[in-house]
Amino acid sequence: MKRAKRIYALLGVLAVVCIVTVFVVKHEEKQENIRNSGEVVLEVDVDSVESISWENESASLSFHKEDSWLYDDDTAFPVNEEKISELIGQFEAFSAAFIIEDVSDYSQYGLDDPVCTIELVAGETTYEITLGDYSAMDSQRYVSIGDGNVYLATNDPLDYFDATLSDMILNDETPSFDNVTSIDFKGSDSYHVVYQEYSEDSPYTYCEDDVYFKENGEELLPLDTSLVNSYLSSITYLDLSDYMTYNAGEEDLAVYGLDDPELTVTVQYTPDEEDSSEAASQTFTISISRDPEERQKAESTTDDSDSEDDEEEVTAYARIGDSKIIYQISSSSYESLMAASYNDLRHAEVLTASFDDVTSMDISLDGAAYTITTKGSGDNKTFYYGEEEISIDDLQSALENMTASSFTDESPSEKEEIALTIYLDNEVHPQVEIQLYRYDGEHCLALLDGEPVSLVPRSDVVELIEAINTLVL
Repeated sequence: MKRAKRIYALLGVLAVVCIVTVFVVKHEEKQENIRNSGEVVLEVDVDSVESISWENESASLSFHKEDSWLYDDDTAFPVNEEKISELIGQFEAFSAAFIIEDVSDYSQYGLDDPVCTIELVAGETTYEITLGDYSAMDSQRYVSIGDGNVYLATNDPLDYFDATLSDMILNDETPSFDNVTSIDFKGSDSYHVVYQEYSEDSPYTYCEDDVYFKENGEELLPLDTSLVNSYLSSITYLDLSDYMTYNAGEEDLAVYGLDDPELTVTVQYTPDEEDSSEAASQTFTISISRDPEERQKAESTTDDSDSEDDEEEVTAYARIGDSKIIYQISSSSYESLMAASYNDLRHAEVLTASFDDVTSMDISLDGAAYTITTKGSGDNKTFYYGEEEISIDDLQSALENMTASSFTDESPSEKEEIALTIYLDNEVHPQVEIQLYRYDGEHCLALLDGEPVSLVPRSDVVELIEAINTLVL
């Protein structure tokens, strides 16, 4: 009896060994069908592709080519043909890191229920490519091209074919404004801006950085070049990725407030090109508006409640030229673009002349008069009060940092705090007069050459007075 049990036990062990051996042999046979590759396993003539479609977890899209690429579901959709070429180009020379041959079970690679199915039609040839699981071990995706094999892709096609319809739109472009000749603002503050290179005999400015001017009859009013360039950059880098409609009609324009925009900006410019003689002037136009209901509410709101609304999110839209695409833009972009009035873009500094051009100053303070003079020029220029050489750094800093809190044409009604006549090495603008008057506890009123200009922080005026007292007392 014991002998029989022993025999049965040995037979059982033998059976297990046989099963294991068969499994190992089969596994080794399967392993032999997995080989390194690196070779191109699919080549598609991209120019011959007539249609492309794909279905991923987010979308099912199809496009066909006539004279141009068209979206099958709506031929009015503006297709980004470069994006189509980019998608097809993934299979111009599709290579695999590994090839798994004679596959019988596609489920272990996620290809029984693929994450994306792609179809290309080129003439009489149809290519079906399916994308399966991502191999965490190899950091590559399993791909089937319908030839009975599974491939570990060198480059993951899903990086491109996770695209949805919004990724395929041909968005309008905002250019880099290299050589601006004019800007037109049409809105609550409508005006025309011209570009004019600085000249020493210009009667309109004594700041050599000024090149943009607001036309005001026959007069040109200088704008702050850095502010204008910053404004133009806010157009160049505007995010136009969130479209509301790509085929806007009159009704759509009204829905988004763009039938009567809050602001329209038109820029005349010439792009930088290698052969500038062939560069043609171009016109770019952008229109901006809030949601009509928000706009109506804001325009009917009293000044007292405006401060509360300033922090609220704004629903705003933009349109480029006569494009049929309407975009939603962020609140911050809307605020930046709407800051386009003359006061938004003019100089905030009270003194815009270069301090290097200062030759002397006459100062009236508390009923006393003081004069500061100079000797030499450039790096050798020295400032004097009387016969004493002085350091002008604090006074210079106080003058250059005095900036407007707001602009006004209000005449002074309070006492004058200080007045300065600053003489310049400039034949057209030999001097500039700055007068600062009391206004309220926080501000002083600044006059430039006798004309009211702005309210400036009283702290700036105090800093200026203290710098002068340090020099003369």
